[in-house]
Amino acid sequence: MEKFTILTGVAAPLPMINIDTDMIIPKQFLKTIKRTGLGKHLFDEMRYTADGTEIEDFVLNRPAYRKASILVAGDNFGCGSSREHAPWALMDFGIRCVIAPSFADIFYNNCFNNGILPIRVSQADVEKLLDDAGRGANATLTVDLEKQTIQGPDGGTLAFEIDPFLKHRLLNGLDQVGLTLQHAGDIDGFETARGQNAPWLKAGTSAAA
Repeated sequence: MEKFTILTGVAAPLPMINIDTDMIIPKQFLKTIKRTGLGKHLFDEMRYTADGTEIEDFVLNRPAYRKASILVAGDNFGCGSSREHAPWALMDFGIRCVIAPSFADIFYNNCFNNGILPIRVSQADVEKLLDDAGRGANATLTVDLEKQTIQGPDGGTLAFEIDPFLKHRLLNGLDQVGLTLQHAGDIDGFETARGQNAPWLKAGTSAAA
């Protein structure tokens, strides 16, 4: 998984509450198990008409925000079904950070499994960041995970809180597989000892089998 340390990029304002996972990536695009290719369908029903024409006034279709890497949104972002395709679609589009007053728990945790930093800040801070993001191509924010700060285009800085373990995971690019591989030596040692103490057991086969 790609590490997250410092991100400087254009922030797109999406001041809507209760943006659910079906809005982020509609159900008809869930057939794939690949993490790539979903970015073009991000917010599909808000970005395109029924015939596939872009809706010009949707934020990610505006020239200034087509390469946005930060999203500033409203309360309860990522609610609805627990589809991991939602962070996949955000990541594939290029969104590495979502800032909102609150997130649905499953979506929040899925972000950390896919290299996306979800940041919870107060509603007052979101309003300030939405105002910053409204500046178009000049809406550049810098998110520093190590320092836990967000710096606005005018140089002002906001602090945010994050669980230390989740912070460690993102800083080191550790998804669930990566966390397991940190204990590869212990796992190999266990397998070796088991082979010596119970040679009749094949690796990966339980006694019940």
